[in-house]
Amino acid sequence: MPLLKGNDAFYGALNGALRSSSDLRGMLTRTSEVLGHGLGVRQVFFFVKTKNGRHITAGTNKHPTLAPADAEELTLYATHHASTKVLHVARLSADDPVRRMLVSYHIEVVMPLFHRTDVIGFLCMGKKNSGARYTRRDDRLLTASVDGMVIAIENALAVQEVKDLNESLEQRISAATKELRRSNAELQKLDEAKDEFISMASHQLRTPLTSIKGYISMIMEGDVGKVSKDQAHLLEEAFISSERMVRLIGDFLNVSRLQTGKFVIDKHPVDLAKLVESELEALESNASSRDLTFVYKKPTNIPLLDLDENKIQQVIMNFADNAIYYSKESSKITVSLKVSGDWVEFKVKDTGIGVPKEQQERLFNKFFRATNARQQRPDGTGVGLFLAKKVVDAHEGEIIFSSTENKGSTFGFRLPIEKLRASSDTN
Repeated sequence: MPLLKGNDAFYGALNGALRSSSDLRGMLTRTSEVLGHGLGVRQVFFFVKTKNGRHITAGTNKHPTLAPADAEELTLYATHHASTKVLHVARLSADDPVRRMLVSYHIEVVMPLFHRTDVIGFLCMGKKNSGARYTRRDDRLLTASVDGMVIAIENALAVQEVKDLNESLEQRISAATKELRRSNAELQKLDEAKDEFISMASHQLRTPLTSIKGYISMIMEGDVGKVSKDQAHLLEEAFISSERMVRLIGDFLNVSRLQTGKFVIDKHPVDLAKLVESELEALESNASSRDLTFVYKKPTNIPLLDLDENKIQQVIMNFADNAIYYSKESSKITVSLKVSGDWVEFKVKDTGIGVPKEQQERLFNKFFRATNARQQRPDGTGVGLFLAKKVVDAHEGEIIFSSTENKGSTFGFRLPIEKLRASSDTN
């Protein structure tokens, strides 16, 4: 590049170099080359402090490099002589340590780069190619250009800081992703082991519990002798508890089947009105022991529907059983079954403890129980409502739920008539 003639040509080339790249090192190298050609100087370089406490040195080919300790010494000098915009080494006293240090680098002129009151770096220039001294015109050109240099350096530092931050974030995200995958793999193994244990334990427990229920039933019916009123009451409580245990085991088995993909809906024609009636009758004694009353009027216009009777029965039992446990004593539980448009709707409404509003969204999640429910009934499992939703979804139905804390809840479902109507239905 020929020596630049005229101030306009110099400023134009310099501004072009300052805008040439967002990469700090590349921009400093290009700017050093323009300054060297424009002012007739062979060695030109920048020393710039970065945001992370390090520094970057860039300039013309084979330029010297300031040692960090020497840069700090020069920073102190520039701070104490802030009014000196362009420092000429030849004008310093012969015994000045800063002069001796700069001479050792073959530096003739230094221009401190200030951002506000902080020194962010230096522009260092060697001897002129012609051997001449730096002129006032050179000082004016450098002084007029320093603000543009500082702005360009600050912009490049900001871009570099964003790049460094992105790289750091990418590394952290990558590390976190690897850790998350490892944790997920471990959790999947634990979940599989848990499902296998639940399945095995449930199968093993169901057989002896069925025998217990049978023997209690035989005793209650007087097959081994007369039973007193007090004995009958105790046996009835034992029978109810064993029935509840069988239902819990059935729930755990179904959860296990859901996890392993073995949850199957086995449909056949079901009289839903009769099914609801029989389930409420089975729970009547349990409700009476708590001075609760079921209010249910069996409808006569419910069509036969193709349903998985056992699983729908579990849903009905779960909603009604929850109403018993969470209702206030001496209250009524309203159960309704009706045709509503294209749907059959089943509802159980109580006046019990209700569900806190902030916890309602999570109510049908596996193993979740509301805070007040855990206090009222510590032995609950949190799988009943989860399974109820899965069963209703599998029948292409919808869950019905509304609740107000301390005022009661309504649980139920609606099933599509046309999709589930049994071919043998005559209603």
